Amino acid sequence: MATIELYDTTLRDGAQQEGISLSVEDKLKITQRLDEIGVSYIEGGWPGSNAKDAEYFQRVQGLPLRNAVVAAFGSTRRARATAEGDANIRALLASGAPVVTLVGKTWDLHVTHVLDTTLEENLGMLSDSIAYLRSKGRRVFLDAEHFFDGFAANPQYALQCLRAAAHAGAECIVLCDTNGGTLPHQVRDMVVRVKGELPTPLGIHTHNDCDVAVANSLAAVQAGAVQVQGTVNGYGERCGNANLLSVAANLKLKLGVDCVTEEQLSRFTEAHRYVSEIVNMPPNGSQPFVGSSAFGHKGGLHGSAVAKLEDSYQHIKPALVGNSTRMLVSEMAGRGSIAYKLRELGLGDGVPTEKVRALLEEVKQRESQGYQYEGAEASFELLVRRALDGYARPFELVDYMVIVESRRSRSSSASDGPLSEATIKVRVGQEVRHTAAMGNGPVNALDGALRQALVQDYPRLSAIRLVDYKVRVVDQGAGTGATVRVLIESTDGAHTWQTVGASPNIIEASWLAVADSLEYWLLRYGH
Repeated sequence: MATIELYDTTLRDGAQQEGISLSVEDKLKITQRLDEIGVSYIEGGWPGSNAKDAEYFQRVQGLPLRNAVVAAFGSTRRARATAEGDANIRALLASGAPVVTLVGKTWDLHVTHVLDTTLEENLGMLSDSIAYLRSKGRRVFLDAEHFFDGFAANPQYALQCLRAAAHAGAECIVLCDTNGGTLPHQVRDMVVRVKGELPTPLGIHTHNDCDVAVANSLAAVQAGAVQVQGTVNGYGERCGNANLLSVAANLKLKLGVDCVTEEQLSRFTEAHRYVSEIVNMPPNGSQPFVGSSAFGHKGGLHGSAVAKLEDSYQHIKPALVGNSTRMLVSEMAGRGSIAYKLRELGLGDGVPTEKVRALLEEVKQRESQGYQYEGAEASFELLVRRALDGYARPFELVDYMVIVESRRSRSSSASDGPLSEATIKVRVGQEVRHTAAMGNGPVNALDGALRQALVQDYPRLSAIRLVDYKVRVVDQGAGTGATVRVLIESTDGAHTWQTVGASPNIIEASWLAVADSLEYWLLRYGH
């Protein structure tokens, strides 16, 4: 199979996803990470559309990229105009990008009803724009927009557009499934047909509206495409684009195409999480290859098998893509799953079989009460430690009281806002400490009071902060008396961990999760 080039459009097409807005700094950081994982081309944006993209193309020239070439995106000249006088074409040249990717119409419906021009004029727009950019020393790719729909409606005209682009000097013609409605067998057949008609190298650009964008990309490669366009994590408008991480991993591991090196492949999971953080979108845990659940095992049958032989329920070794096996502890787990988790914690040899069985029963009992440990592994570790001989808790709750008061100004009926105060008693060693704290809510007040009781012994405790707080009603339909589950994510700046609490009382559930968070930190990092 020919060498396959990866073309990333996260910074342009991916940024069109609802909820994503990238600063120039964001785009530069993502550019560096894409370069590190072996992407061949990075589409930086549309320099003629906004000042931010124009600034990006100026600043990206200072990045020491080792693998990637930066591409600028834009459209063909306007109808009834010249390429030389077109503002968009001038902006593409001014960007300094060595590669220009032009989007051009290949569906006759769009030519006549969207561009409001003639089929013949559209051919001129394609030819003139490409030839002019080539005359200025630019490499040119054509994104043949709506190609698959256009080919299905009028194959003669769609092919005529591609021939015009090839004759004008397009280096690669990228067939775009812009509406995302084409299926893999159709993509394969059309790519084979075009490859037989055109000597120019072909690329593929798919959208995920039918949930087959990755499959369509792979089908196109097997049919002869040599460039694959996509986005990190599949970001994009509507249902997104082809997920370039999944495409590349499949090419490398399933089809034997060396589109990236083994070292670059091993950084895919890190890139997945890094870009998720930059775009401010939660990582998709179920994302193939790189998601946190991609190699997670919850069922008892699966867990027991994986504990004996990891390959029994995993299609690749997770480390190949920088990921790892996770054994999820839940009421569905078996003894094998618990034993595997104990080995992960370094406790495999110190827990007798009868205690493993008892731990499994306790997990099942607690999950029936609303707990869930698969997303709160710090609380699970504490559950295990507390069951072992010789473990001493760094602190124990004696009691607490929380007051929430809504004060109203004497001069107005408006509220000054609720005031929360927590008073707690905790036993630290042989000493009972009595502390109180104010907060902007009861959980914040409880957290503050507990820290006051512990900080004299553990001054580094002040570095811990809560970064996420989730409340879930467990038994829906029970109204205000329902059991709630509180999941807390905490960090000290270097480590992150999750804890859980459950109770019909939301303050009690929150207290349990907060107390677990601080106890876990003291166990792991406080010494």
